[in-house]
Amino acid sequence: MDRTTISDTRRSADPVAPDHHPQAGLMKLTLGAIGIVFGDIGTSPLYAFRETFAGHHTLTVDHVHVFGVLSLIFWSMMIVVTLKYVTILMRADNRGEGGSLALLALITRKLGDTRSTAGLVLLGVFACALFYGDSMITPAISVLSAVEGLTVVNAGFQPFVIPIAIAILIG
Repeated sequence: MDRTTISDTRRSADPVAPDHHPQAGLMKLTLGAIGIVFGDIGTSPLYAFRETFAGHHTLTVDHVHVFGVLSLIFWSMMIVVTLKYVTILMRADNRGEGGSLALLALITRKLGDTRSTAGLVLLGVFACALFYGDSMITPAISVLSAVEGLTVVNAGFQPFVIPIAIAILIG
């Protein structure tokens, strides 16, 4: 037998292996989506904390102010994540879809044709615009903040912060 015969025989004898884990792809996508949503929520307080004690504010960096700001950030995150995302938005399911437009579709389906439907549609579109704006600006702010950290190590990096951030975002 030559090689082609052996390989053809092997190929025809081996049945196509069925996918034993069809949910594995869905689980990866779900984990990625959760990481994006909650990662965005988790990084925003870092900027708020830094800006609270920036030079243009009158707060002094002492135990009282640091714990006060940390408390505000913690409870804001707990209320937003627990109340808004876990209690309300994670339960909004429009035939397997989620998000602002899915929540809007569920509400408008429930209300039917009423006078307030047009206002709700505008609110839904506004919510999506805010989400898309946030999803555009967050990576840029995160990359810029990370690259600005170079100036802490060496102030000579200051002229290169913007070009490096642009290169990272484009590349």
